[in-house]
This record gives sequence, structure tokens and C-alpha cells, in this order.
Amino acid sequence: MNGNIAGGNTIEKNLESIGDILVVMSGKGGVGKTTVAVNLACALGARGKSVGILDADFHGPNVPMMLGMEGGTLMADGESIVPMMAFNGMPVMSTAFLISNPDIPVIWRGPMKMQVINQFLGQVRWGKLDYLVIDLPPGTGDESLSIAQQIPRAKAIIVTTPQDVALLDSRKAVTFARQLKMPVLGMIENMSGMECPHCGKDIDLFKTGGGERAAAEMGVPFLGRLPLDPRTVVSGDSGKPIMAGDLGSSVAKAFSEIVERIEDKGGN
Repeated sequence: MNGNIAGGNTIEKNLESIGDILVVMSGKGGVGKTTVAVNLACALGARGKSVGILDADFHGPNVPMMLGMEGGTLMADGESIVPMMAFNGMPVMSTAFLISNPDIPVIWRGPMKMQVINQFLGQVRWGKLDYLVIDLPPGTGDESLSIAQQIPRAKAIIVTTPQDVALLDSRKAVTFARQLKMPVLGMIENMSGMECPHCGKDIDLFKTGGGERAAAEMGVPFLGRLPLDPRTVVSGDSGKPIMAGDLGSSVAKAFSEIVERIEDKGGN
């Protein structure tokens, strides 16, 4: 990658052809944030929208694996970085494309992360898009702060599970967005119940309804619930997200309903 750091004006100009920028974040890890981000992007694409994905989770860059893009390498064209293209024509940028061996960890301090974020935003040739979906790491650290400061018009989508420990941290994510004047499009409750494959009854493995209550208490929209479905895991591990395949499943229908609400609130 080029050693030059893209400044604020460069970033603004590079992103001016992008409609809405959706920042998918969570207060803690393990809530399925990347799975939600990838499937939201695919769901928007299935509705005829042009979508790109920026994987800003430098220490756990899993977006390429979920899109069947492992082993891809980037190309540079002068001052521009050419993103990789997913199977559905979606431009994707991730630090995973910079690492030759997936077992090698990314060991970066804050300044290095900020430099790479600036390059991803200011030098990647995103082109004209309806949506750019940014997958952030869990928490409210360097990556989240840099994205929020560099893209004032970005909008946050908070992912949580119904458990109290996840809800506690999701509330912090809402407060983080508000303190940085980032609009919160809403909260998604992931892993919200599961249909038993044997008896067909609903099982609340991690409780249910907590995300909706937290959204109401924090005064942000509730975008919907996503059931826990083994097919979501299998499809993600195989490199073809469930929203790019099994559109008849209950989780796919839930994603579609959430995307409708996002479009209503997002302006595109």
C-alpha cells in the first residue's frame, strides 16, 4: 500500500459518490456483528442497490472468509487502491488481503490503525455506490473513533444479543455514537430465539426481547430480531452468506424486513 496518508478533504472527495454509509458496531464481541454486516450488504444488493463493504476489524478481518474471498490480493493503480470484488460484484476492502498467511496476527498500535483507515477511506476506488457498509471491531476504541471522526455523515447500526451482558455494552455503543454526533439508525437483536429442528417450537437460548427493550430505553429505533439459525453459520463458513442463497429461510426474511426499515430511515 502507498505510504501517503489521505487527509480529510481527500476522504470526503473519495466518498462523495457514495449514498449512505452504514457503520455496523457492537459494544462487545461474539454478537455476530460481522455476520450481520455481510448479510445486510447482500440483502441490500438483492434489492437492487449497489453496495460495498469495508472490513475495519483489523485484528479479526473475517469479511473475506464469509464472502469466499480468502487468499485475494490487492492491486494499486497510482494513488488508488483497487478493492477486491465479491462473487456478486460487490467491492470489498479488508486487511485480510494484505496478509499472506491467515494465521499471522495484525499487531498494530493506534497510529498505524488510523493511517490504514485513512487510506481505506481516501484511496480505495469505491466508485459510485448506494451504500457502503463498514464492519467495525467490537468496542469503542481507535477504529470506531477514527471512522466516526473521518465520516461525519455515517450512521450507526448497533448489534446486540438479548443477554444482559451484551445489552450493557450495546448501550455504551449508543452513547458513544451520540457523543460523536453519529446518528443511530437503530438496534438489531441477533441470536433472538431458535426454532427447534425436531419439534418446531421456539427456544430462547439467549433470552429474547432484550434488544427491543434496550432500544426503547435508549430512545433509538429497533430494527428487528434475527433468529439463531444453523444455516446462517454454515453459509457464512462456506463463503456464501445466507442472504445470497437461502432467501426462503426465516432468518433471511428477518434480514429483508430489517433492510426495509434501514432503507426507510437511511434515505436511499
